[in-house]
Amino acid sequence: MPGAVWRPITINHTKGGQQSVRGVVVHIMDGTYAGTDSWFRNSKAEASSHFGTSRAGALCQWVDTADRAWAQAGGNRTWLSVENEGRGGDALTDDQLDRNAEVLAWAHKTYGVPLQLADSPSGRGLGYHAMGGSAWGGHTSCPGSRIVAQLAEIVRRAKTLAGGTAPSDDDEPSTYTPPKFPTGLAPNKAKPSAKTLQRALKAAGYMPKSVTEADNYGPQTQAGVVKFHNAHPQYRAAGVTRDPDIGPKGWAALFRLAYGK
Repeated sequence: MPGAVWRPITINHTKGGQQSVRGVVVHIMDGTYAGTDSWFRNSKAEASSHFGTSRAGALCQWVDTADRAWAQAGGNRTWLSVENEGRGGDALTDDQLDRNAEVLAWAHKTYGVPLQLADSPSGRGLGYHAMGGSAWGGHTSCPGSRIVAQLAEIVRRAKTLAGGTAPSDDDEPSTYTPPKFPTGLAPNKAKPSAKTLQRALKAAGYMPKSVTEADNYGPQTQAGVVKFHNAHPQYRAAGVTRDPDIGPKGWAALFRLAYGK
């Protein structure tokens, strides 16, 4: 997968064993990124995963998606897997949410995986280890309720990456005309208010929903704009690689992503 660091393992998987791809399964490592990488290279492990993320946002690939990783027992033949650094009870970090969304968006483009939640082995989309029950090894605490609650956010971000419409949690109409671009909107300014921009960044998946909206265009708002521009470089100002300003064209594009056409 482009963007993932290739760290192939030579054991603990089945060459050419992937029959089809129904979706992507989210796991928790219950350990560290480095420790899991080492464990997958140990013949005693009898376990592996296609992808892995660190809490700091690294993304690696251990097993080719044409091969069968040993991640969820009866689900190995038809599901890709992502192990996430952390312990039971943890939530995924914002960076891990981004990396999982990237894997799902890539699986959508490559294998036609639908950008939706799956809650059983017979479904398709983004699933989680525990949903497979005893057939998937009986790991009922993997990845844990806090991460299961985040799966919808991963799907939302994947839709944005895939060029689709990211739904808003607010009661915004499906047809949305963005307000006129406010002249002077820029970092470290409170006038005009940045609240409308912040709501759109949240709806499109470029800013955590936990961020409190404020008039000031502060560092968290600027970080969200940078994420937007990194995903859509065509809206950057000419000659600028990390544009801190949204700009009129970016403003309109962001609102289309957030609220639909």
